[in-house]
Amino acid sequence: MSIQPIQPDEQYLLTLLQKLLNTPSPTGFTNEVMKVVQDEATSLGVPLSWNNKGGAILSVEGHQNSRTVALSAHVDTLGAMVRAIRPDGTLRLTIVGGFMMQSMENEYCIIHTRRGQTYTGTILTTHPSVHVYSDARDFKRTEEHMEVRIDERVDTDEDVKKLGISVGDFISFDPRVVVTDSGYIKSRHLDDKASVAALFGLLESMKREGWKPQYNLKLLISNYEEVGHGAAYIPDDIEELIAVDMGCIGDDLSCKETDVSICAKDSSGPYDYDMTSRLIALAESQGIPYAVDIYPHYGSDASAALRGGNNIRAALIGPGVHASHAMERTHKQAVFNTAKLLAAYLQQP
Repeated sequence: MSIQPIQPDEQYLLTLLQKLLNTPSPTGFTNEVMKVVQDEATSLGVPLSWNNKGGAILSVEGHQNSRTVALSAHVDTLGAMVRAIRPDGTLRLTIVGGFMMQSMENEYCIIHTRRGQTYTGTILTTHPSVHVYSDARDFKRTEEHMEVRIDERVDTDEDVKKLGISVGDFISFDPRVVVTDSGYIKSRHLDDKASVAALFGLLESMKREGWKPQYNLKLLISNYEEVGHGAAYIPDDIEELIAVDMGCIGDDLSCKETDVSICAKDSSGPYDYDMTSRLIALAESQGIPYAVDIYPHYGSDASAALRGGNNIRAALIGPGVHASHAMERTHKQAVFNTAKLLAAYLQQP
């Protein structure tokens, strides 16, 4: 079987990506974004089932059913929860996922109550003004020094409670999505919604261009990756898993925002040698810009699957993303190229 190069539909992929980015989905609060996933799968005619944690499993029949290959990406993002309601009507928060507090300072946010109400606010330090606090510049940005200022007329904790806000409510961050004329995509939560869009770009090309993977394919859309157990369970017919997640950019790394990152090793150890080598060879043969890097402060859904005892081989690729877990940026070509490399991998005998 020869490899058929694909051309992702730019408008489809970017429209879906912006819809995903603008749907709040901090880890543990992903029902709405999973509805987007379900609707897209339905529109493309791809069967979807659910695991007990609310993650989605999409199934595509291959030319051969002798084995099953899987791709994973996650829709859960960084976020926060209400830890306490302070006497002055501000909210103390606890973070969901791992990020620098400095990267969220002065950001707009939404508080999501369990009754379905939403309220806007701003994340600030408790010493937010240089006109008032002599230590405002040097004040340590730690969880206990941060608060949410609610955009409602509240002066006491009782005022806040009357709004329906409670401890344990989720807080999502304004993604601030921008797609520039030069092709850059600036937004929070490109980790890992850019990869989810790439996977759906792959499915859309299958329908539009009429190609099938060589072997049965399952797409795992996980919803607990940012806290380490997104793909700890996977269906037992899967033999190979490629985690599709953002590629890091920075010191000792060669990846650019237009590249597909191929990760040889992260904090969980080296990825499968043969799978990684095949991905490198396919990127070269298909003329897809790529970089091979090592990420010492990184884990993926493939890491979780391996730690969960699944009997699989695993690899990790994804679009290059600058300033991960902060104000992220990638280029549309990296997302398109990720889909192209995955298509080549899925078609090989």
